[in-house]
Amino acid sequence: MLISAKLAPTFDYPVLQEFWARADALGFHSVSNYDHFYGLTDSAVPTFEGWTSLAAMAVVVRRARISCLVSSVTYRNPALLAKMAVTVDHISGGRLDFAIGAGWHEAEHRGYGLAFPAPGERVAMLDEALTIIRRLWTEQTVTFEGRYFRVTEALANPKPVQQPHPPIVIGAERPRMLRLAARHADEWNGPSRGDVALWAKANARLDRACAEIGRDPAGIRRAVQLFLHPAQAGQLDEQLAKLPEFQEAGCRHAVLSFYQPPSAAQLERCAALIGAL
Repeated sequence: MLISAKLAPTFDYPVLQEFWARADALGFHSVSNYDHFYGLTDSAVPTFEGWTSLAAMAVVVRRARISCLVSSVTYRNPALLAKMAVTVDHISGGRLDFAIGAGWHEAEHRGYGLAFPAPGERVAMLDEALTIIRRLWTEQTVTFEGRYFRVTEALANPKPVQQPHPPIVIGAERPRMLRLAARHADEWNGPSRGDVALWAKANARLDRACAEIGRDPAGIRRAVQLFLHPAQAGQLDEQLAKLPEFQEAGCRHAVLSFYQPPSAAQLERCAALIGAL
């Protein structure tokens, strides 16, 4: 099982930079942030923008892969996002994982004047966006006329360092999103609060969605995101103890998502799992 580290971009930049560098030095598979403008539970929490901070991470992190886990399709025009992703792929020397989802934080949309369609529409938007993004990464010019997005003889140069394109990671839980992941994803990331059975149920639904379209389920790497609160006594060890169960259920990549900066000893405790699972 691959082990990766993620820290919410809600702390002073020197704290983020130290975490990125330490996680890289300890040998984590990848290092991630997330894509929000407000705090997740308290909107007033100071939060750095995900993709600009990811560009900084691409320079600080020299070995591990990097990602913004996950971007929201509602925040940016897909052609612009494709260009941003290629830029970060080049900055990192080809270490970007492109992670995206349908979005959920309504307060951010309302505050910034962004449209927040119903869930089914956001899934349809994501389907169109991924079609455009993949074509921009792999074709010379792209024309696409969709319900939500449009590009006309669009150019997207340079192309990604990674060929044919950076791996596409889709964060999904519900059936429609899992069907979309079956069509587009190289990796599926299922969020979890330690509920192995719930993750396994979604994993099985993804298998069925792949079968419906004739795709080999083995072509999608299965990942879990564990939400960690190292300031809460015992919570870190409680969640880490579930990793063998996730592995038994078919998980091949665990993203340890920290909501407070871990101590050096706590991060080393997590890094000790690398290669052990």
